[in-house]
Amino acid sequence: MKLPQIQTEYAQHLHDFETKILQNHSKIEAWFRAQWQQHQPPFYGSVDIRNAGYKMASIDMNLFPGGFNNLNPHFIPLATIAAQDAVERACETAKSVLLIPENHTRNTFYLQNVFALSNILRDAGFEVRVGSFNPELTQATEFETALGNTLLIEPLLRTDNRVHLADGFSPCFILLNNDLSGGVPDILQGLAQNVLPPLHGGWTTRRKTQHFAAYNQVAQQFADLIQIDEWHINPYFEYVGGLDFQEREGEDALAAAVERVLAKIQAKYDEKGITDQPFVIVKADAGTYGMGVMSVKSADEVRSLNRKNRNKMAKIKEGLEVSEVIVQEGIYTYETMDNAVCEPVVYMMDRFVIGGFFRVHEGRRNDENLNAGGMVFVPLDQSIPSAGSANDAETQEHCERVFAQWDELGIARPNAEKVDCSSNRLYVYGVMARLSLLAAAIELARHH
Repeated sequence: MKLPQIQTEYAQHLHDFETKILQNHSKIEAWFRAQWQQHQPPFYGSVDIRNAGYKMASIDMNLFPGGFNNLNPHFIPLATIAAQDAVERACETAKSVLLIPENHTRNTFYLQNVFALSNILRDAGFEVRVGSFNPELTQATEFETALGNTLLIEPLLRTDNRVHLADGFSPCFILLNNDLSGGVPDILQGLAQNVLPPLHGGWTTRRKTQHFAAYNQVAQQFADLIQIDEWHINPYFEYVGGLDFQEREGEDALAAAVERVLAKIQAKYDEKGITDQPFVIVKADAGTYGMGVMSVKSADEVRSLNRKNRNKMAKIKEGLEVSEVIVQEGIYTYETMDNAVCEPVVYMMDRFVIGGFFRVHEGRRNDENLNAGGMVFVPLDQSIPSAGSANDAETQEHCERVFAQWDELGIARPNAEKVDCSSNRLYVYGVMARLSLLAAAIELARHH
């Protein structure tokens, strides 16, 4: 497959890092198996990864992924295998799934995502219906997706402690594809059914700083396991609260945090002989869709924000005001595709990698947020190897099924003897993504 190009001066750093991961392949997979015995993975998730060659890390973990339509259809069989495990873990007797999407039914690309996700679950052997708590949806309605498919969405009803559809469809498992940015509606509270991801995983209560606090723990353990400097896989961050961007409240505290994080990055760059200029990403501590995000190279930039940029930072999805932010170490993306900067996005279900794509943006620099208007998605034309070898019977059985699919689809497994083959880069992406998935598992249990 065609991988993104990495800038020449950073290629050796990346080669050394990939070699280190590949040489420890068996040890890494054994470690992940042990971790999943202790921590229940989220039902699904997607991870944005940045690759500077000398540093590769997750910069965001989405528990309600909305891009299943961007996955390569060639690898849907891998997703269906993972979906079987994930649904059965949520409800052992499940024969059906009630899927609850976001309320924005005018976004036909998002509807295509719901259609794709529904098909993965159907292919896994489950009846799937789509129910919405959108108050504007008063009767079952057919919507057309971006690719012209038809999606039936029905109003969600509730009787006692169960939600159901008009004809009584009320399975034991409810799958949320709604990040609850606008709050947890009464109709979903106190249900007898299993709801995943859990309600406290929505942006009403979840915070990015909580995730990266858990990620600190995971990254430290992983770095110790393979004997690397943790910094190579873990961005520095700080939390800042009490902000009002429009009224300029908390501006000095934010500028001071930016200054501290920039100083830490500069010290590490000096230690490693890196000549790049440090930058940080300031983004809303709760939220998604790339809203409320800015790239900053000095504290003065925070103090001199013009009204337009303050307004951009002040509100996110659902019009929610931003009063808390994460100041996160910026990681340059030195990967390009047709001369446009890009970053890998890895999709997982249960504890398994099921695919991914590259987010490519011609109009953005390598130090900017790529999750913005004008981005395009390039599906991987090869799957991400991640099953590894396995000891326990359940994982062994899953791995055998996955490996059989790999062989059918012509997917190469990780190969430490041939470091530069494309399956190895994808394997490394998968390792980075699963570190973030593990952090999400710890985070959800910690903040239950």
